[in-house]
Amino acid sequence: MVNLTKIYTRGGDKGETSLGNGERVKKHSLRISANGAVDAANAAIGVVRLHTGTLQDQGKADNILARIQNEMFDLGADLTTPLKPGEAAGTALRIVASQVKNLENDIDALNAGLKPLTSFVLPAGTSAAAQLHVARTSTREAERAITALADIEPVNPEAVAYINRLSDLLFVMARYANTFGPGDVLWVPGQSR
Repeated sequence: MVNLTKIYTRGGDKGETSLGNGERVKKHSLRISANGAVDAANAAIGVVRLHTGTLQDQGKADNILARIQNEMFDLGADLTTPLKPGEAAGTALRIVASQVKNLENDIDALNAGLKPLTSFVLPAGTSAAAQLHVARTSTREAERAITALADIEPVNPEAVAYINRLSDLLFVMARYANTFGPGDVLWVPGQSR
C-alpha cells in the first residue's frame, strides 16, 4: 500500500497534492485541510502517550491510544479517497461501524467508574489530563474540518461518527487521568467577579 523510497518529490511545489485516487487538488482544499486536521490530532495523541505512564492503568490507556493512532491513519486514508456514490464495500480503505463501536466500548468502560459531573471540567489537572484535553480540542478541530467537507462533498458517515466519538473518549480519558475523576478542575461560574 505504501512504498516511500524518497521523501521529497517536488510534486507539491506548485501548491497541489495527490488524492488517494490520483486526482490532483490544491493543498488548501477542504479535503486536504480535513486530512491535515486529522494528522494534527493524531500528533497530539502521540504527545499524550508520553504522559500516560503517570496513569495507574497506564497499559490500558496506552493500548487504546496506540490503536487510535493507527485508526487515525485509516481515517486519513478514508478522507484522502473521495467517496463515490454506490461504492462497493472494500473498494477503498474506510472507517467502519465496528471502529466507532470500539470507541463507544472504551468510553463506557472508562466512564463506568467516574462520578457524574456537577459542573463543566476545565482543561487541567494532571499532565496526562491536560494533554488529553489538548488532543480533544484538536480532534474537535478535525471534526469541524470534516463536517465542512461533508457539506460540499460526500464523506463516509462512519468517518464523521468516528471523529465525534473520539473527542468524547478523550474527554472521558482526561477525567480518568485525573485520579479517576476527583482530580478534575471544575468550572466555578463567575468565581472572579
